[in-house]
Amino acid sequence: MTEDIKSKTKRIAAFYFNGVEEEKPFELWRDFDPELGKELSLFITGRMYGREKIPHTTRQLVTVSVLTVLGHTDELRLHIKAALNVGCTPQQIAEVIFQTFTYAGIPTVNLALKALRSTLKELGQWPVENQT
Repeated sequence: MTEDIKSKTKRIAAFYFNGVEEEKPFELWRDFDPELGKELSLFITGRMYGREKIPHTTRQLVTVSVLTVLGHTDELRLHIKAALNVGCTPQQIAEVIFQTFTYAGIPTVNLALKALRSTLKELGQWPVENQT
């Protein structure tokens, strides 16, 4: 394991999850298996999220859409905050959620929009101005 991956993992995690109070996946993994938690974090955060093939905003919008379709609202809230941290707007996040309607259905979209709204309220960013 190189110092480069360690430092990249720390830098990316700080960028994505700055100010996020919820338990981060790494913390959960670490509680059960510290060594595996470290290895997962280095791979997922340092290697996958650290790739520079697409912008961080795109990467987070993809993550929001996948978590919406899967209905994983706890993880979705975490990644809504990460999306905001990397520069996505609330309008972009909402649009990505609406885009999943065709594939995931209205109930799933409604759950995701509720997660977005509650997260924005928590951050003092609600209501959102409509931008057309």
